[in-house]
Amino acid sequence: MDEKRTIHGKPVTDEQIQAWADEAEAGYDLPALRKSRRGRPAVGHGPGKPVTVRLDEQTLDALRKRAEHEGLANESEAIRAAVRAWAHVV
Repeated sequence: MDEKRTIHGKPVTDEQIQAWADEAEAGYDLPALRKSRRGRPAVGHGPGKPVTVRLDEQTLDALRKRAEHEGLANESEAIRAAVRAWAHVV
């Protein structure tokens, strides 16, 4: 029985497989490959550290309203923006 090779539902030809093998044998530029990474995007310079903060409902409501007004995606972005402004971090 002949196996069908697919990627995302599209057939992969023997020629494409050979091209990938040739590329691998020629070697990869590892620093260029490492630029793309999985997971959350970086939020500053270097790895981030989660910090727990308690805010009352009035402060959270104000934070959410300002974040929405400024087009920030979520509370975390809003809190980071506020802390950077307060701490004068660029």
